[in-house]
Amino acid sequence: MNTATNDPRFPIGKYLAQPFSEQQKKEWLGDIKYLPQILEHSILNLDAAQLDTPYREGGWTVKQLVHHIADSHINAYTRFKLGLTEDNPSIKPYEEKLWAELDDVKNLPINISLTLLHALHARWHEAVKNLPDEAWQRTVVHPEHNKTFTLWHFLGMYAWHGKHHVAHINALRKKNNW
Repeated sequence: MNTATNDPRFPIGKYLAQPFSEQQKKEWLGDIKYLPQILEHSILNLDAAQLDTPYREGGWTVKQLVHHIADSHINAYTRFKLGLTEDNPSIKPYEEKLWAELDDVKNLPINISLTLLHALHARWHEAVKNLPDEAWQRTVVHPEHNKTFTLWHFLGMYAWHGKHHVAHINALRKKNNW
């Protein structure tokens, strides 16, 4: 799926699409199901100053990362639902960098987004865990990229996305000996 790099932006490498397989599907569905617990474990016992520490020079803080994952995965869940219920729908892009600067991200504690992620991922996993193989080939159009993506591609991308940001937090913890 990816290869680890020394680039702090991509500690587990960039997402690489994978062909459909039952084994890969099982792995990615597990990634979706268990991300909230894995994320929660990655921020365990961090104090306010640590949560306000950027994971890299010029990067988001841990707090922004946690809220970003919730924002991103809300969009992902919606994209899946659209892809499952409409014929090749056009999905709505969003300005993730601007979302990370809004007052909810600045002012609310991360437990709000962690709680949201637990509920969201339970719903998301339940919605897709028993899809027939052909459903993974359903498509959505991403107008920002002017490209059509399968739900299979999105499953892999969002499975990667959660692990990608957890790796940011874990790398920061290791670097700072937290």
